[in-house]
Amino acid sequence: MAKVPQKKLLLSELQLGMTVKLPLSWTNHPFLFNRVEVNSDAQIEMIRGLGVTYVFLLSESNTKPNIAKADTEDEIDIEPERDLKADTRKAIRLSQKRFLMSVNNCRDVYGKVVSDPEGAYRLSAVLAQDLLSHLQEVDTPFLTLVGMDEKEVSVTQHGVSVAVLAMMIGHALDLAPKELGDIALGSLFHDIGKLKIPEAIRRKHGALTPQEINFIQMHPNFGFDMLNRCGLFPKEVLNIVLHHHEFVDGSGFPDGLTGNKIPITTQIVSLANDYDQQLSGQQIMSPKIALGFLFKNHASKHAESLISVLVKILGIYPPGTIVKLSDGCIAKVIMTTKEVSQPQVWACKEDGSDATLRFLIHEGVTIQQAIKAEELTEGAIRSLQVDKGISFYFSSLQT
Repeated sequence: MAKVPQKKLLLSELQLGMTVKLPLSWTNHPFLFNRVEVNSDAQIEMIRGLGVTYVFLLSESNTKPNIAKADTEDEIDIEPERDLKADTRKAIRLSQKRFLMSVNNCRDVYGKVVSDPEGAYRLSAVLAQDLLSHLQEVDTPFLTLVGMDEKEVSVTQHGVSVAVLAMMIGHALDLAPKELGDIALGSLFHDIGKLKIPEAIRRKHGALTPQEINFIQMHPNFGFDMLNRCGLFPKEVLNIVLHHHEFVDGSGFPDGLTGNKIPITTQIVSLANDYDQQLSGQQIMSPKIALGFLFKNHASKHAESLISVLVKILGIYPPGTIVKLSDGCIAKVIMTTKEVSQPQVWACKEDGSDATLRFLIHEGVTIQQAIKAEELTEGAIRSLQVDKGISFYFSSLQT
C-alpha cells in the first residue's frame, strides 16, 4: 500500500478544518475513530483535554483524506472501503460506554451536592458539556438504545436518558448552545429530590396511598431547594428542576402553571421526562406503546409542536421496540435511521437462534409490526435481552 508520512502537530497549532490522528487507543478518547475531522471549537477543547502534547496532522482542509489508521507512528495506509457494520458496532459500543460514564459521573455529582456544592457544580458543568459535544459530533444525530444490567432504571440513568431526549428536541428546534446546556443540567438534576423520599415509597410497585403520592410530588421542591442552596446553578436550570412536572394545560405540579408561563426549555424536559418515565418506571415496556400512550392520554399536556418533534426523533419504531420482520424473524430496534421503517436491529429467529446485527435498508426487509414481549419464545427473550431497562444516548455514527 502507498505510504504517507505523518507530521506531528502541537495542540496549540490546532485549527478548524484540519484532519488529525490521535496518538491514543480508541478506548482512551471520546471520539469514534482515532482520525478526527476538526469542525468545531468544542472538538479542539476536547482534544486539548486528552493529556497528549501533540497529534498527527493528516490534512489541513476539510477534504476527506483517503487514509486509515497508522501501521507505525510515522506512516499510514490508504483507507479501505468503509465497513458499515463494523462502524455501527463501534458506534453502538461507544454510545454504551459514554452512557455508562455519564451515569457514573452523575452519581458522583449527586454525592457532592450537599457536601461539596462547588465541586458538584463544576463536575456537572463538565458532564453537560460532554453531552453537548456528543450531540454536536455529527451533523444529523440519531438515537441508540443503551442500558445497564439492572431491570430497574435508577434516578441517574433516567436523568441521562431524559437529557439526551430533551437535547435532541432542542437541537431539532435550533436552540442556542446555552439553552441546550441548561436543558442538559436541568435534566440531569430533575429528579435529584427523589433521593429525599424513602426507597420503600420510591420503588413501590403497587398502588400508592394519597399520602405517598403527596410525598412523591414534593420531589421537585426538594430538588430545587438542594440546588438553590448553593447559589451556583442558573435560574433556567432551577426552573427545570422545580417545574419538570408542569403541563401546558395546567394539570401539573407543584404550581399548576399553564402555557407560556412554562419556559420552552422546561416544556421540553417535561415532555422528555413524561415519555421516558413510562419506560424507566417499568409501567410500559415497549417504547412504541409508550409513544402511543403519550398521544392518547397526554397530548393535551404538551405543546403539539414539541410532540411532533419527539415523534420525528424517535421514529415509528423507537429504539428498544420489539418487532416482527417481513422475513419472519424477531428483532429489537437498536438505532434510529433516516428510513424510519428500516432501522438497524438486533434480530434472531423465532426460537432465539442466529442472533445478529442487521441493516434492514440493505436487505430490502421491513418491519411488519411491533409485538409484545409476552408473544416471544424464551429463546427470543434471552437473545434480544427483552428484560433489560431501556435508555437512550446519542449515536456517533456518520451517515
